[in-house]
Amino acid sequence: AHAWPPRVAARFWRGAGPMAAKSSRPNPASGAAKPAPHLTLGHLKVRADFLRAAAGCRQRSAALTLEACPTPEDRKAGRDARVGFTASRKVGNAVERNRAKRRLRAVAAAVLPLYGIRGNDYVLVARRDTLTRPFDKLVEELMAALGSIHSKLGRQLAKDAR
Repeated sequence: AHAWPPRVAARFWRGAGPMAAKSSRPNPASGAAKPAPHLTLGHLKVRADFLRAAAGCRQRSAALTLEACPTPEDRKAGRDARVGFTASRKVGNAVERNRAKRRLRAVAAAVLPLYGIRGNDYVLVARRDTLTRPFDKLVEELMAALGSIHSKLGRQLAKDAR
């Protein structure tokens, strides 16, 4: 028996995936240390949820656009907040769109559990600069967008309550 799989089978070796994932994790020095999350995040999967968020508040930055709205009561289902990701063809081809969404997922996982608000749906829309912006700058832009979105949502909820 070989200690290593034969070269031909190396592409299909099950152990290669976890090893590659471990070696491609982001550098912990580049991002903030991860304290315990305050929110559990669900995912937006239905088109109607994306459209509802698009009709809500929106904050644009150079690398991303953040859309947010309150979660409807019938969709809360044990999650504190929900998040969705989208990238149009303006971002690039399929490979670039997937990379942009992966970067947005990583930024959202780092920021939203700490700074998101319970009962909100968030949609992060990739822009062309999402691909080239340093990760630290993406985190800063999302935190700034969250601050302005939360103030807009607060004003909107206050106006609706009148």
